[in-house]
Amino acid sequence: MSFKLAIVGRPNVGKSTLFNRLVGKRLALVDDQPGVTRDLREGEARLGDLNFTVVDTAGLEDATDDSLEGRMRRLTERAVDEADVCLFMVDARTGITPTDEIFADILRKRAGEVILVANKAEGRAAEAGVIEAWNLGLGEPLALSSEHGEGMPDLYSALLPISDRFAEVEAEAEAAMPELSLPVSEEADEAMPVPTEDKPLQVAVVGRPNAGKSTLINALLGEDRLLTGPEAGITRDAISLSLDWGGTPTRIFDTAGMRKKSKVQDKLERMSVSDGLRAVKFAEVVVVLLDAAIPFEQQDLRIADLAEREGRAVVVAVNKWDLEPEKNAKLSSLREAFERLLPQLRGAPLVTVSAKTGRGLDRLQAAVIRAHEVWNRRVPTAQLNRWLGAMVEAHPPPAPQGRRIKLRYMTQAKTRPPHFVVMCSHPDRIPDSYTRYLVNGLRADFDMPGTPIRLVMRGQGDKNPYRARRQKNAGALKKHLKKNTG
Repeated sequence: MSFKLAIVGRPNVGKSTLFNRLVGKRLALVDDQPGVTRDLREGEARLGDLNFTVVDTAGLEDATDDSLEGRMRRLTERAVDEADVCLFMVDARTGITPTDEIFADILRKRAGEVILVANKAEGRAAEAGVIEAWNLGLGEPLALSSEHGEGMPDLYSALLPISDRFAEVEAEAEAAMPELSLPVSEEADEAMPVPTEDKPLQVAVVGRPNAGKSTLINALLGEDRLLTGPEAGITRDAISLSLDWGGTPTRIFDTAGMRKKSKVQDKLERMSVSDGLRAVKFAEVVVVLLDAAIPFEQQDLRIADLAEREGRAVVVAVNKWDLEPEKNAKLSSLREAFERLLPQLRGAPLVTVSAKTGRGLDRLQAAVIRAHEVWNRRVPTAQLNRWLGAMVEAHPPPAPQGRRIKLRYMTQAKTRPPHFVVMCSHPDRIPDSYTRYLVNGLRADFDMPGTPIRLVMRGQGDKNPYRARRQKNAGALKKHLKKNTG
């Protein structure tokens, strides 16, 4: 049991920079302009021998209405309520502002424990700001430089007693627990890995701006964990959240909306899209979320094709289904468009959902679990070779320039996604159409709809493994006879 530390403060004081330093990775987007962070981002932090959970929050602004800034503030206030200790960060170079004084008063009332940090304290220009921070009445300010790593030993000293206190509570809780003796199975299921708490199912939700990605994840979590609203492009960071999804340990990634590359001019938006693409590469299943009013636009097709090229299992979810008046006709047209526009994902699940009302979320989970199972499927080699013989007999490969191509042997090299290798003669002469014929046959005959399938034709080389030995023996015999017959 570790403690939770929430980093709070005005926009652009360096909260995300400190967050990245504590987790040891560039997880949060960092830029000079204020207001980059909007959602809560959690990470496992390490400082010396201390391990704890750190939360990066949106910059506190003096807004209490339903504007975007007001909703960001409420989300940050909730993080303060849930944290064990708050790290209140001010800018030592700017000095204390009236907004800092307002939020210092809020933290005194809401937070159980507060550590005051004066960031950007490198150099003599920041000394006055560090001294001025005493006026907030939150104790001695720690002079810190998140960017350069200065002052981290002082932060360690401030967190050490908190860590010791939580370690004592954890030891008392363990001592009070009854001893359990349960049988442990040593059998391993190599064919189908099962998601666990240590290795959860990784799901990324991607799509165009304002498709409802954050609203969908909030519905799955059962709480307003992510910032949502009518404005397009609210989400900027790729946020990962853990949940128990119908009994399956899952880590789900919320990503920034992806617009056409030609429309992305802002540096921050480019960073957000790159962060989303990285989440796709880490995921096992990608949920491509469409807007029911304008589905399968060019950008939707690009996003789905990207997930397929990255080798991820794909589930297509159509959101805002509660607003659709002609559901049956719309569903038929969606299925027809899906088969026509995304033939490389033929058979992938198409699920209709309403993130706002929560309808269809059980079907979405079933589709994700099913896609993950297919993505991990392994076919026995003997079964593959019987299948290959039947496929060749039904439709033999072409014979370019009269030279017949022989498909000799087939095996599955790996899973995640299924990857097959066919040993054959003249692999460079096999047309793509014949490879597609085999891939489509694999999908149909081994029940692998929708998942990316990789099929490689490989030359077998010398088909007689004893030829080299025979040539060597013949050479030795010839030399022996020549010597003896002189």
